Amino acid sequence: MSTTQSERLRELLEPLVASQGLDLEEIEVDSVGRKRVLRVVVDSDTGADLDQIADVSRALSAKLDETDAMGEGEYTLEVGTPGAERLLTEHRHYVRATDRLVKFQLAEGGELVARILKVDDEGIDTEVPGVKGRKATARRLAFDDIVRARVQVEFSRKDNKKEEEA
Repeated sequence: MSTTQSERLRELLEPLVASQGLDLEEIEVDSVGRKRVLRVVVDSDTGADLDQIADVSRALSAKLDETDAMGEGEYTLEVGTPGAERLLTEHRHYVRATDRLVKFQLAEGGELVARILKVDDEGIDTEVPGVKGRKATARRLAFDDIVRARVQVEFSRKDNKKEEEA
């Protein structure tokens, strides 16, 4: 039996989110003054558009209204998708970040910034960008070698697909 409010909410809401074709990534309950805010983060392999977010928000709101999962007080429900610099914590997150630049904190110490090329059950194949005119190098990372990984925002990345088509 679950003990925390977040665990109870996850048990209640996860099937609803899954029925909408999405994954429930995070649940967070915060107090803001007298009000509480329930933040729900959803995603899928193909992302989630505004219509999907609105649909799941309505479904979650209806479910929460018919239960006492949030208690008696007022609360605000916020439903969204992970941010641009999302933390990678699940295997599916790494798969979804394929072709993205990621900053890894390594178990051996230090950091590595590399592009995810391929993900399998044991780890990740990456490409470490070359520095000062040097060629990029391949590097394999086992999941056990990774302490933390976060997607990096790229403002000036060239779209390889568009270049190949040209």
